[in-house]
Amino acid sequence: MQTVTSADGTTIAYDRVGDGTAGTVILIGGAFSYREFATMVELAKTLAADFGLTVLNYDRRGRGDSADSPGVYDVANEIADIAALVEAAGGKAALFGWSSGAALALLAAAEVPGVTEVVAFEPPFVVDPKDHVPPKDLEAKLHPLIAADNRNKTVRYYMTKAMGMPWLMVTAMRVTPFWKALAATANSTAHDWAVMKPYMRGKKLDATEWSGVTVPVLVLAGDRTAPMLTKGAKAAADVLPNANFAELPGVSHNPKVSILAPAIGEFLTRTR
Repeated sequence: MQTVTSADGTTIAYDRVGDGTAGTVILIGGAFSYREFATMVELAKTLAADFGLTVLNYDRRGRGDSADSPGVYDVANEIADIAALVEAAGGKAALFGWSSGAALALLAAAEVPGVTEVVAFEPPFVVDPKDHVPPKDLEAKLHPLIAADNRNKTVRYYMTKAMGMPWLMVTAMRVTPFWKALAATANSTAHDWAVMKPYMRGKKLDATEWSGVTVPVLVLAGDRTAPMLTKGAKAAADVLPNANFAELPGVSHNPKVSILAPAIGEFLTRTR
């Protein structure tokens, strides 16, 4: 484990996997994801071994071994975290983001010098009012749960109200071993919401808001994912100045690394 210090003094922990010559990519997880999450570990190892990439796999603030800024939930801080990681990578790196991490990667690409490309896997933009639109008071109810450190209720609330998962599905997850990991990262969901709040309103994305993302972008979605996520991914590709969309066969929002990694690796190494 290595660490960097973000602009506000928050310590961000990361693992450096591989020492390839094909460039560096920073992995950015979504809600409840963290650097020791099995999919992130496997993805980091595969990109390093199969494509010669150096991979920085990090804990977003409030997760794993990274510190937090309790009560302060500002997307600018998470962008600054990425800037510190890019600097640690030598001043140049691509970004891969999953779910809310994909949205964060796109926002960072417009602000952080040295970002070379972005691969955005299923950014959960809600662009159709017929799909699940989180309640307007979500933040007002989420923050007190976090302040009280009521992690189980926070997981249930964020999954059902922000992510739109069925209540029965979330209830069933409560008795699985995976729930412990969800609870451990529950308090970081306020950071996810700070990223996603403007883009889950059931409205079309505004191209002017994304005009600063000039680096090459590959937006991905699986053909087995929720239609809402496919709509959001396609909408992102449509408004970004330099983006392409691709659909991955046999992939859901919980992706198969054996299919996801080649799409990422081939895109990031295509000109190297």
